Amino acid sequence: MPRTTTRRAALAAVLVSPLLPWWAAVPAWAHGAPTDPVSRAVACSPEGGAAAGSAACRAAVAANGGPLAAWDNLRLAGVNGRDRQVVPDGRLCSGNLPGYRGLDLARADWPSTRVTPGATLTMRYASTIPHTGTFRMYLTKPGYDPAGPLSWSDLPGEPFARVTDPELTDGAYRMKVTLPSDRAGRHVLYTVWQNSSTPDTYYSCSDVVFPEKEKPEEEPEEKTPGEKKPGETPEQPPVEKPEKPEKPVEDKVVPEARQAAEPRRAEDGAGPGTPVLAGGAAAVLVLTGGAALVVRLRRR
Repeated sequence: MPRTTTRRAALAAVLVSPLLPWWAAVPAWAHGAPTDPVSRAVACSPEGGAAAGSAACRAAVAANGGPLAAWDNLRLAGVNGRDRQVVPDGRLCSGNLPGYRGLDLARADWPSTRVTPGATLTMRYASTIPHTGTFRMYLTKPGYDPAGPLSWSDLPGEPFARVTDPELTDGAYRMKVTLPSDRAGRHVLYTVWQNSSTPDTYYSCSDVVFPEKEKPEEEPEEKTPGEKKPGETPEQPPVEKPEKPEKPVEDKVVPEARQAAEPRRAEDGAGPGTPVLAGGAAAVLVLTGGAALVVRLRRR
């Protein structure tokens, strides 16, 4: 090809590329990756928008040693369905390719897409070159912990969806799949695209978030009388206090009544009509009577 023609083609590519959508402004050798739910490779690429500036993407680029420009070229040749034998544990998101090793970081803050358990998901897999082949979608098992590296044991043995030879329209494959209904929290949607028109197999990790399951309210436990829970002191029957015997009625003398019953003393101002029962008063009467008798005798 003459040099002039090559220069014109390159100039035309530069002029046309700003007019193309972001998924089409890639080299001709590129092929595809999921954009909905967004894959880590797309989110952390220069075309990832705000997601590319996330902490997880910055860490991935740093671990990768450079930007993830070829977001749609994560592929291995000659795998032919032997994915678990070719791709080792902890390297599923990178396909064990050194140029994508940053995508294997075990983090719980990757850019993600919110989904609903049991709902129909329309997956969009952007592609620039049509290929025939089969898409297999896996979803991490219930209880998956994103704090650890993704391993094959985190995925079920069989995909929850499988689509063969979908139609490429407007630069993307669109596939409707039904999500499992027993997931909650953060998970990884792992997509394997095994070509039949080429020897290549593509791998991608898309982070998705399901709503958390609500915890049922705990009902108070009914306890039968005398039943003891572990660590609980058994209830003791109430101790009945013996009743104090009442004092005899005669002991309960009202102070006023007692005072009225006592003889009044001379110094209390007792009058002549007041009975005097004290021994001293009787002696005075005897002496007075005796003195009066002596006086009468002397007068005689």
